[in-house]
Amino acid sequence: MNIQFGNRRLVGQQRAKDQIQRILESERIGHAYLLSGPEGSGKTAFALAFAEAINGINHLSDLAEFTSSSKSSWFTHPDVHVFIPKPTSAGVAELRERLELLASDPYEIIDFAKRPSITKESGSKNLQAFYPVDYFREEIRPVCRLRPNEGNRVIIIMTEVETMRKETANAFLKILEEPSDRLMFILTTSNYESLLPTITSRCQHIALGTLSTEEVKKGLIDIDKISEGDATYLARVSGGNYALTRFYDIDRLKNDRESIVDFLRYSFSQDAIEVSKLVQDWQSSLNIEGLLSLTNLMEMYIRDLLVYQSTENPSLLTNVDQIDSIRKFVSSLKGARLEAMIQEIEEMRTILQQNVSPKMAFTVLSLRFSNLMRGVEPFITSNEPWNHLPAFVE
Repeated sequence: MNIQFGNRRLVGQQRAKDQIQRILESERIGHAYLLSGPEGSGKTAFALAFAEAINGINHLSDLAEFTSSSKSSWFTHPDVHVFIPKPTSAGVAELRERLELLASDPYEIIDFAKRPSITKESGSKNLQAFYPVDYFREEIRPVCRLRPNEGNRVIIIMTEVETMRKETANAFLKILEEPSDRLMFILTTSNYESLLPTITSRCQHIALGTLSTEEVKKGLIDIDKISEGDATYLARVSGGNYALTRFYDIDRLKNDRESIVDFLRYSFSQDAIEVSKLVQDWQSSLNIEGLLSLTNLMEMYIRDLLVYQSTENPSLLTNVDQIDSIRKFVSSLKGARLEAMIQEIEEMRTILQQNVSPKMAFTVLSLRFSNLMRGVEPFITSNEPWNHLPAFVE
């Protein structure tokens, strides 16, 4: 068999490609596979390409003479069924809209938790998406009883299965333990360690790693037709998340980076008015994903300060076009506790995902940065964060 698995669309992950290629060539297909990896690494795209290859769909992979289906993609094939975690309020129509997006682009962000609305650019409402047991019983389990219509297998893809509730996981396990003939599951997860061992032990594991900067860059250039200069910058700030990076507005990204530099300056000078204006703008114009992206940009800039402080080598910087501001920061803040500032940013991400007021959270971060940039401990310790509150009401 000479299938070129995923050669038309999948980005990087050569080891995972080779593993699936060997599975296909062996023709010994298991009943359950679990694809794990960090967000943006391509788990869903790989699951879709795998399902297509099993059922002979010549789309994401070049199947050549091994094509056995006339269908144009997994989306129109009657034996491929895709399920995603959903909020309790989401209906069939909303799920269908997201799968239609995924049909046009296997790296499209369709998760409710990451993208609450597919029609609005912003809006910070954070939806909790999961697999409630009635969702499993009414929509997923009936598919498990089907026989193949025209393919080799009835294939059920379930993304982010770590969001299954306990009762759902138990119900699913019963089917996984005694699968019907010609039924195949392809599961994905961003948190392999959180899954029940009884589930992972019944699946063949395919691990995807964090995409390298070069892999992201190549995908952006070859597939998304982004210019090499922009792709180089985007890949550097991607953190290996190709799926998210390709939707960045590079002009907005550069503006956000400028505002981060301003945030650090205002924090150091303790300019409360400018800090307040800036964080109010962030809260008004960015959703949760945008705010998290902002913290990523902030961390990368501070890491560049660390790198330049140690090496004075501009070629090692992610934000190499910001070398002038980086030099000035490093020269002026020789005693700055940059590693402690990065730790504050990591804690900030957790706070933002808990629906805390972004304006309050970034204002507190500014207060803490003000001291850390001077090389001293913040006035309020990390284990007494509530003591920041009087500053907002005085």
